[in-house]
Amino acid sequence: MKKLCAAIGKYFGLIAVLFLILGMTFPTSFKWVLGKVAGISVLSALLGIVMFGMGMTMDIDDFIKVLKRPKDLVLGAVAQFGIMPGLAFLLSTAFNLDPALTAGVVLVGTCPGDTASNVITFMSNGDLALSVAMTTVSTLLAPIMTPLLTYLIIGQKIAFDPIGMFWSIVQIVIIPIAIGLAVKSFLPKFAAEASNYTPAVSAMAISFIIAGVIGASRDNILKASGIILLVVMLHNVLGYVLGFIVARITGLSWKKAIALSIEVGMQNSGLATGLAKTHFAALPMATVPGAIFSAWHNISGAMLAFLFRNYITPHFHPEEDIQAVPAESTTK
Repeated sequence: MKKLCAAIGKYFGLIAVLFLILGMTFPTSFKWVLGKVAGISVLSALLGIVMFGMGMTMDIDDFIKVLKRPKDLVLGAVAQFGIMPGLAFLLSTAFNLDPALTAGVVLVGTCPGDTASNVITFMSNGDLALSVAMTTVSTLLAPIMTPLLTYLIIGQKIAFDPIGMFWSIVQIVIIPIAIGLAVKSFLPKFAAEASNYTPAVSAMAISFIIAGVIGASRDNILKASGIILLVVMLHNVLGYVLGFIVARITGLSWKKAIALSIEVGMQNSGLATGLAKTHFAALPMATVPGAIFSAWHNISGAMLAFLFRNYITPHFHPEEDIQAVPAESTTK
């Protein structure tokens, strides 16, 4: 079972694409993802599972690192909540997206970093400690920054409840992470054993979300042609590029620049999808950018890690010690 779970974590990008295809091909098979069980949203529960798994990868030392590296973390937070929301606004405007797709792209941009960024940073030989700390900080800031920035960008055009979004993030993100952190602190042996399985569980939860959202929006996606796919790809790739540039011009080391680049480019698009479903229910297409981003950024992240380790770092910084990544090290 452990080998199976390791394989799921390692090939999550491909699995996400497979479920995207399944959602397009058999849309009714994943309707349950957007339903409720005993009055509880299945989609929110799946996101909560992902966040709980993230919480069990953390410990108090992660928060101590936050306090010890204020300058790097402030820069990371400013880049995270400056670059991606800004790109979301510019791309939505440049491609003249309709209100629903604009809402979805903006939500992707205003959400915090994704835990997958920690994996890709490790695979890229970047500063993993900084990556984990930045993910933690952006996630803790998300209840304030995500609804605030979303409102500032689109609040005057599309009606939504920023206070309601704040509470949604607290329920979906902060509480499950806190529970996961408590389990890690008080039941360390259980958490250590569970860490063999939680990455795979999280990967499958996100894959089901992708299939459910894509299936529900299939007809609208087919009408949208390839524009939204192009926007999502540009959003992600430009995030990598601008994050790296900002890091270097502000004096961060090569490894820190890698971490910042990946942290900025890889968003918690699963959260964006869940928020779109809850707070933009009248705009079904608002869930599409997040679902596509979830699949795409895992593929692009794996490609970026390959380029950093084999071409970019050896060419521009050959003095960096490039260690081989163990095959079983796939996710956090």
